[in-house]
Amino acid sequence: MPTNRQQILDNRPEGEAVAANFKLVSTETPPLQDNQVLVRHHFMSLDPYMRGRMNDAKSYAKPQPLGEVMQGGTAGEVVESRHPKFKPGDKVVGFGGWQEYSVVDASQPGSLKKVDTSRVPLSHYLGAVGMPGVTAWYGLVKIIQPKAGETMVVTAASGAVGSAFGALAKARGCRVVGIAGGLDKCAYVVGELGFDACIDYRQHADAKSMSAALKEACPDGIDGYFENVGGYIFDAVLMRTNAFARVALCGMIAGYDGQPLPLSNPALFLMNRIKLEGFIVSEHMDVWPEALAELGELVASGKLKPRESIAEGIESAPEAFLGLLKGRNFGKQLVKLA
Repeated sequence: MPTNRQQILDNRPEGEAVAANFKLVSTETPPLQDNQVLVRHHFMSLDPYMRGRMNDAKSYAKPQPLGEVMQGGTAGEVVESRHPKFKPGDKVVGFGGWQEYSVVDASQPGSLKKVDTSRVPLSHYLGAVGMPGVTAWYGLVKIIQPKAGETMVVTAASGAVGSAFGALAKARGCRVVGIAGGLDKCAYVVGELGFDACIDYRQHADAKSMSAALKEACPDGIDGYFENVGGYIFDAVLMRTNAFARVALCGMIAGYDGQPLPLSNPALFLMNRIKLEGFIVSEHMDVWPEALAELGELVASGKLKPRESIAEGIESAPEAFLGLLKGRNFGKQLVKLA
């Protein structure tokens, strides 16, 4: 059995996360038992939600245990199997974590899933045709429930969730406006993803300036908003919402370091009769097949062209993750392991 390099959470952050919170270790992969599968990870996913789990605080999920492999999605190839439904060479996705190999009990429902890489590249099963894509699908379809002609806005528009949201909303006949950091990201959002407009938040550093930019980009107001960030951008969006607007609250990355995120004018929820719903996509597994089918077709047909930032090697994971939290990635952040 191969030697396995792993990134573990060595200590908890105090405020901002740093590379020293992680530790690279090596261990021997144990021999397989009945129904177990050995997977060589080709890619592992880095996602903003992981920052919240590094804290020892009450949340929707248990904290990441200290001294254990950082948890997260993986895509790879079966190299050995003692389960009848998996054989060497199968391409699979799972939750193998920040390590080069994982031993998976494939008899557990949902622990490992075969994927077809003939039309969709393996890496996209961790992004547009994976958890981030389904997150966008659920927020749009089940919470915002868009109608053709309405205006949708999404933060982190060039990322894995935001890009999928744009493609899904355009497919439903909506005007879609993104918010992203940097002129290059905004050019990609409009030019390659097909958004109607994109606002560079780096050019609008407060709610008043951002609200003015949103007024120009959304002349008919905002009907649906997918929130990944929070902070002053949320305040600016609320100022531009129409009556009966819907907000899907997915993340608040501006507050992941423990800073409070007060709202300037919460009375707007009442004045505009806004519906706000937070959600965790893993609590809605019943919609995943429908969502993944639509997302897979969007990617295979070229209607959704996801972009990826790929760091090389397990040793690069901490710095790549910290860069993700600061918006240095362009598209879905992955680590290539094989």
